[in-house]
Amino acid sequence: MSDVVRVAMWSGPRNISTAMMRAFENRPDTVVVDEPLYAAYLARTGIDHPARDAVIASQPTDVAAAVAELCAPLAPGRHVHYAKHMAHHVSRDMDLSWTLGFRNVLLIRDPDEVVASYVRARETCEPEDIGLPQQAWLVELWDEHQAEVPVLDAGDFLRSPEAHLRWLCDWLGIPFTHRMLSWPPGPRASDGVWAPHWYGSVWSSTGFEPWHPRETTLSKRDAVVADACRPMYAALHERRVRV
Repeated sequence: MSDVVRVAMWSGPRNISTAMMRAFENRPDTVVVDEPLYAAYLARTGIDHPARDAVIASQPTDVAAAVAELCAPLAPGRHVHYAKHMAHHVSRDMDLSWTLGFRNVLLIRDPDEVVASYVRARETCEPEDIGLPQQAWLVELWDEHQAEVPVLDAGDFLRSPEAHLRWLCDWLGIPFTHRMLSWPPGPRASDGVWAPHWYGSVWSSTGFEPWHPRETTLSKRDAVVADACRPMYAALHERRVRV
């Protein structure tokens, strides 16, 4: 198991996290896992999400069991394990020391853009719904243990995907391949059971969408949420990978 690279990519919703998962899944040496803590999050919080019952039935609702699956041996020929995590699936009162055994990466996005996108799919939004508070205190945990954790900003990444992927692969100690820049459209067997509700644009994609300015007109209430997250975003953005 020592030669296996286990990547934990921590994102908030309405980001490029699923496209990033596609990029890694298109590598012949990689296995990907889609939001392995989702069922545990729904079971713990009681929150109502689309396909809630199906999600809970599809994954362990115990975090320790989910983590054990993330550490399982890989099939022959595979030596990269990539987990797409949603930061809001964990809470500060959880023991997250297990994350120190993974190559953690943060994927962030401007909170105005995240909130604007989120409220198009959900009626309400709170800071904890978009993952930035959780990303901020995850960094505190990792800093405490002097763990190196790169931060990728979606806006920067989409302006130069290849440069960022080359940097990330070099940091992980794995070879870059141009296969990470494009992929066939459509669903994957690895997609979570929630995919039909959220992955329409990714299913129609064949690569990373070029960056362009987003419409971020927010209601007064939604602007308050974005403003509350901005200091956390600014601090993480200052630490971002620059290529």
